[in-house]
Amino acid sequence: MEDKAVKRILCIEDELEMIDLIRLILGRRGFDVKGATGGMEGLRMVRQEIPDLVLLDLMMPDLDGWEVYQQMKADEKTRNIPVIVVTAKAQNIDRVLGMHIAKVDDYITKPFSPQELLNSVEKVLNNSMGAANTGGGAQAP
Repeated sequence: MEDKAVKRILCIEDELEMIDLIRLILGRRGFDVKGATGGMEGLRMVRQEIPDLVLLDLMMPDLDGWEVYQQMKADEKTRNIPVIVVTAKAQNIDRVLGMHIAKVDDYITKPFSPQELLNSVEKVLNNSMGAANTGGGAQAP
């Protein structure tokens, strides 16, 4: 069955410890998690790997998360990949910008619980699978 295939997740995050933590949490549930330690590397890997989901930090030194997101959505090959923002930016305005203006698929603030991360990943992947099966899909902003 197609949905039993291992889901590939790319974590774009400038802190290696956070990539390792996310890999540990999601790896225990059978996800294949790769890490990119910055926006430039992340964008390159998204285009090369075409993952099932991207976990994206916003505050990175080389290329911030919003720029990575905009470039993903502008590229026909990557625009339908779901994105969960995982960031320390916990202001309500940041969440509103992410969810309603930029239309990211979900928004998690650090620190987060393992269950919160798992719930978000499973919800977004299930939604994207449903959209793919009905011919829908994420729309570019």
